Amino acid sequence: MTKILFVCHGNICRSPMAEFIMKKLVRENGGQFHIESRATSTEELDNPVYPPARRKLSEHGISCDGKFAQRITRKDYESFDYVICMDSRNLRNIAYVIGEDDEGKISRLMDYTDTPGDVADPWYTDDFETTYRDILRGCEGLLKKLTNQ
Repeated sequence: MTKILFVCHGNICRSPMAEFIMKKLVRENGGQFHIESRATSTEELDNPVYPPARRKLSEHGISCDGKFAQRITRKDYESFDYVICMDSRNLRNIAYVIGEDDEGKISRLMDYTDTPGDVADPWYTDDFETTYRDILRGCEGLLKKLTNQ
């Protein structure tokens, strides 16, 4: 079973959106995956998914009930096959928590699309629709890579 961990700054917007979008894609397309999400910071620990992110997922028939922010640990790095960050800042911040990416597990979500780059943080942009679309494209690209479709 392939284990995927999505990571963003607070684990209340982008990474939980990616977690639950990917879970939906896997349900629809099949495959053996374990999918979770975490934060690089401690700012939002134990908080639920941010209401606008929850609403955007709900608009697409996706529930994120029961999700609360957690911070990534070194043990997470060791346990997961892929650690997928939402932006370059997450890549830098994750190094403070886990150290070097000795196993080459860490990448950005949009690197699995034809437009590599960062997923904009809707906490600042307030554009949850664009963030949703970017995350969906990234998850579709990642799933395609992992299932060799």
